[in-house]
Amino acid sequence: MNRKTPFLLPAMALFLALSATAQPAGPARQAGSARQARLRKLGAIVGSLHPQEGNYIVRNFHFQDGQTMAALRLHYTTLGRPRRNARGRVTNAVLFLHGTGGSGRQFLSPQFAGVLFGPGELLDARRYFIILPDDIGHGLSSKPSDGLRMKFPHYDYADMVRAEHLVVTRGLDVNHLRLIGGTSMGCMHTWMWAEDYPNFMDAALPLACLPIQISGRNRIIRRMLMDDIRDDPAWENGYYTTEPKCGLRGALGLLFFLISSPLHEQKLYPTQASADRFAEHFLKTELARVDADDMLYQWDSSRDYDPSARLGQIKAWVMYINSADDQVNPPELGIAQREIRKVKHGTFVLLPITSRTRGHGTHSLPAIWKQYLAKLLAESRH
Repeated sequence: MNRKTPFLLPAMALFLALSATAQPAGPARQAGSARQARLRKLGAIVGSLHPQEGNYIVRNFHFQDGQTMAALRLHYTTLGRPRRNARGRVTNAVLFLHGTGGSGRQFLSPQFAGVLFGPGELLDARRYFIILPDDIGHGLSSKPSDGLRMKFPHYDYADMVRAEHLVVTRGLDVNHLRLIGGTSMGCMHTWMWAEDYPNFMDAALPLACLPIQISGRNRIIRRMLMDDIRDDPAWENGYYTTEPKCGLRGALGLLFFLISSPLHEQKLYPTQASADRFAEHFLKTELARVDADDMLYQWDSSRDYDPSARLGQIKAWVMYINSADDQVNPPELGIAQREIRKVKHGTFVLLPITSRTRGHGTHSLPAIWKQYLAKLLAESRH
């Protein structure tokens, strides 16, 4: 098994971590020290949550592309324990779905778990059963870099959502979700869950995506990112012995452009030298952890995503949140505002740009949006 990627941070989580630890010049240094103290406190909370890990093996999993895997490994992390009512229905399960290139463990960061899952918080792990799966092709679940390379089935979002459902229902014996939420790719999967399993959850929290086919600049950048990898001669049709670093550097550069926040980066890196240091560190760190085939498969899996036609069938209460500085899902498109009208119990929130938002990465900072989660939990309580 390839152990290169599992417990290291995905690009977005790495970006947030580096941003959190960067020290601005001048008076902002004191504020940076205060942030560090808060992160240490939140980190201590996360350390007390005692996450449990496991694998669910699916025998003869049939993929949308027609291929079958004799044994598909699906890894997951959980916090807390499930509770059932008199009819045997699980009443406290919460499923969070990660973004492209990530894993369920990204939700154990101090900025996320420390704010949502700690004692007294909205999703206190002593009261809720938190499920954090690794998707196909991600984390410690089966992926191309395990050995099959380009012979690995070309999974798509439908395969991933079905696998997530198997982990929840067969792997963990959960028959109902109090809440499903997801960030970026996980946001898109959340829409699909709400359509494919409309009676399975009370509430849904899609964070940072659009409920339409991936198109426009989003699709163009994804296509360029994949082409950068495939066009590198060192890629060798996916059967390389050394990572195709030129192609990966191009892909990572496009990814950083897509997920970054100009206002935040200008504050943290106000000089040429500081910006150059961050760019060098970002690329060096990411190149050391990514696998080209895994990355290619991860970005290609969105190719047929489009939940727009079935939004009216969603029964769950939906709190849909994007950030105004998100360059992946820019608000001026007006798509989120239009599509949410199709959802019977749907509310859309556009978070304004502030000193606290982080572009696309705002999805992983619940301190900014948890008041809307509280509202969703209250509205969907029945």
